[in-house]
Amino acid sequence: MRDFVMKTGDLLLILGSVALSATAQLLLKLGASAPAVRAAITDANGPMLERGFVLMTTPPLIGGLVIYAISAGFWIAVLSRVDLSLAYPFVGLGFVLTFLIGTLFLGETANIMRVSGTFLIMVGAILVSRGA
Repeated sequence: MRDFVMKTGDLLLILGSVALSATAQLLLKLGASAPAVRAAITDANGPMLERGFVLMTTPPLIGGLVIYAISAGFWIAVLSRVDLSLAYPFVGLGFVLTFLIGTLFLGETANIMRVSGTFLIMVGAILVSRGA
């Protein structure tokens, strides 16, 4: 049987990718919530070029996409070093981080069901990191 103990450097790459992805989500949410972006998305009758310009020039949206690209670079490095079946469950930690970001920084609701589900995801990622 193959040993699935994860190296510290691999774990840091995975966590870096997940953290960058969650940060990108925060920036995309902030950008998507901007009044100009909301108007550009919902105004189907507005000029397409003008609507696209608003989306392409909104700093949080640009930042979120750039950070996503960096996160993808980290993830590619992870996949070159770690079995997919070991690495991919850590993507679930993105749910944990985005939950925390949403509740702490955006004032989103944290009820018992969301907290419980988030805790189960976290436990699952820990179990996967310990071995197969």
